[in-house]
Amino acid sequence: MENLITLVNNIQRACTALGDHGEGSALPTLWDELPSIAVVGGQSSGKSSVLESVVGKDFLPRGAGIVTRRPLVLQLHRINEGREYAEFMHMPKKKFTDFAAVRKEISDETDRETGQSKMISTVPIHLSIYSPNVVNLTLVDLPGLTKVAVDGQPESIVQDIENMVRSYIEKPNCIILAISPANQDLATSDAIKISREVDPKGERTFGVLTKIDLMDKGTDAVDILDGKSYKLKYPWIGVVNRSQADINKSVDMIAARRREHEYFASSPEYRHLANRMGSEYLGKVLSKHLETVIKSRIPGLQSLISKTIGELEAELSRLGKPIATDAGGKLYMIMEICRTFDQIFKEHLDGVRPGGDKIYLVFDNQFPAALKRLQFDKHLSMDNVRKLITEADGYQPHLIAPEQGYRRLIESSLVTIRGPAEAAVDAVHSILKDLVHKSISETMEFKQYPTLRVEVGNAAVGSLERMRDQSKKATLQLVDMECGYLTVEFFRKLPQDVEKGGNPTHSLFDRYNDAYLRRIGSTVLSYVNMVCGSLRNSIPKSVVYCQVREAKRCLLDYFFTELGSKESKQLAKLLDEDPAVMQRRTSLAKRLELYRSAQAEIETVAWSK
Repeated sequence: MENLITLVNNIQRACTALGDHGEGSALPTLWDELPSIAVVGGQSSGKSSVLESVVGKDFLPRGAGIVTRRPLVLQLHRINEGREYAEFMHMPKKKFTDFAAVRKEISDETDRETGQSKMISTVPIHLSIYSPNVVNLTLVDLPGLTKVAVDGQPESIVQDIENMVRSYIEKPNCIILAISPANQDLATSDAIKISREVDPKGERTFGVLTKIDLMDKGTDAVDILDGKSYKLKYPWIGVVNRSQADINKSVDMIAARRREHEYFASSPEYRHLANRMGSEYLGKVLSKHLETVIKSRIPGLQSLISKTIGELEAELSRLGKPIATDAGGKLYMIMEICRTFDQIFKEHLDGVRPGGDKIYLVFDNQFPAALKRLQFDKHLSMDNVRKLITEADGYQPHLIAPEQGYRRLIESSLVTIRGPAEAAVDAVHSILKDLVHKSISETMEFKQYPTLRVEVGNAAVGSLERMRDQSKKATLQLVDMECGYLTVEFFRKLPQDVEKGGNPTHSLFDRYNDAYLRRIGSTVLSYVNMVCGSLRNSIPKSVVYCQVREAKRCLLDYFFTELGSKESKQLAKLLDEDPAVMQRRTSLAKRLELYRSAQAEIETVAWSK
């Protein structure tokens, strides 16, 4: 069972080292979930004397006004033998065997945080005491409640102290040790008043009555100690502290404990309560109760820790990896991010992610529709055919067939295909560019590094533009090839007759009669439609080869070439992460380490039970 308190001690120390001591932390906090005992009392209630009696050492600062100005997490460790000593978490390598030096260090460490002013701070001081005269126990000594600010303190300090105390004791995992002096009316006790507000049923409050030996003659505290005046779930415990004269004479704490025991054993009023009175009994009761509470909280702690570890890991994953310090590491990191982006881009094209299907729609709908809109039959109207045939003949009419006229009609028709071909190239380019932007937004790492995001985006779009230009050149060459060399076999398969070639004995007017021209127009239209059918298949192949395939193959090659020549400072500019994000990642990583360590320790203790 002693391992349970040691477990909480270790986690509390780790929490404080990370700056986790509750107080509305923006990060997940374990502090609020750990069972603890908070010592609450008004000034001059004997709070410090109770703690010193439990420890058996005179080690707390004393004086007028508010002496305790920071929470003191006091961790007591029982050792079987050896000399007593103390350690501060902020001075881990130094052992204090002189407890007067411990008192001075508490004051000095308080001043380091608050300055020489008499302000308070919520940042706790961690003090561990190792002694054969203590029980395993952890207490949090809080500043004494006061009603009046002293010189050098703002008027708000009264409320500030109450808020600090309340922030500890209002947590359901906090056990309240309410210190009240017996020589004052319990109804005016600061500790009882604030404890009642946060724990109205008294289910987690231990009442401690001090200064019983200083009560007026003829009065006693039996009704309070019996729970008749103010009932709590746990019995009240009375203590008799050292008097101021004893403190001035440095009376030994162990001797003071013996005197306290004799007082209760010999007093007629308290003799029947003697077995559950005194600071030594108080320490044992609190230690046993704390162990019980910790044991009951272990399943909940395990569940919380597992859940929080998952949340921390998820956020760290979202924030991304930390930036490497060396040039090689930076280069590798940039390359890995770019490869992730490139893979996402390819997945869009390959159908793993949506978007690539739009390219097929260009070839299956947009491009064929554009070809249909060319309306070759209107271009090959009777008047236009007559005009081009006549112009092609020049001053000397054709003899058999108007070959030059045919060529001019075919070329003038086919050249109009350049428009839809260029539009198909541009449409695919637009889709690829949209997929680049979409892939960048889906690459989570780019959110870390806005400059790298912009640079990679510009480089990718630049590559697409070069591919578009090359694709446009290759695609238009396909059209130009059809214009530059006609398929002779098509014409050889046509029926050969005199009328089709024209009769040279007819007059010029007869040679260009409507039937003759209609045949020419029909022949040219058939040929152009044949070429359109061929280009409808070959142009998409050219576009895919020059744009889609190349984009998959070498979208960032040019960027990688430039990247290899950059120096460390230039690489660092690309990885210009927000400092706030860097700080949060560091904090989260430390917090995750704390939770994993706590998880391992809790599991060890749980298995050993």
